[in-house]
Amino acid sequence: MSNKYVLPDLPYKYNALEPVISEQIMTLHHDKHHAAYVNGANAALEKLDKGRAAGLQGVDVKAILRDLAFNASGHSMHSIFWPNMKAGGGGKPGSKLADQINKDFGNFDSFKLQFGNAAKTVEGSGWGILAYDPLSDQLLTLQAEKHQNLTAQATVPILVLDVWEHAYYLQYKNDRATYVDKWWEVVNWSDVESRFDKAKR
Repeated sequence: MSNKYVLPDLPYKYNALEPVISEQIMTLHHDKHHAAYVNGANAALEKLDKGRAAGLQGVDVKAILRDLAFNASGHSMHSIFWPNMKAGGGGKPGSKLADQINKDFGNFDSFKLQFGNAAKTVEGSGWGILAYDPLSDQLLTLQAEKHQNLTAQATVPILVLDVWEHAYYLQYKNDRATYVDKWWEVVNWSDVESRFDKAKR
């Protein structure tokens, strides 16, 4: 039997990120949307378990794997997204992450502009991503449509920004750009730095 995915608790209260992200959004986002990805991924695993027991006779493996990729990616991205933020966040990173940003983007402001542009211009629903690429030893800004499309497979996401409408619409309506610009005020750079250190190792 496959291991099951588990919905993680938020690392803070639902209202901790106000006024940048409202309590209502955080509650719906975590308890409904993230939970749905966990349930969807587990349902796909269960279908694969049952299919293998039956010798995969009559099983649409392609469809199940598509569902697994979508839901498991949604779960993994949200599991990074929550601790990537904190009350009283913002500012700039320090230590080795700051050095790497300066090396790969020129300076922090250039990185911030590029990442923000990536998040604002994702077509449809998706994510803005800062990822470490071990193959080239550099940081890359990426976009992910849905959760899994257009990603670079070898990279390790260390900072992610959810730009699905459920992440901001109740508060910012169709103004994704303002949501992205305000989000920098709650970035938890300590978490991002820790993820970068682990990715480098």
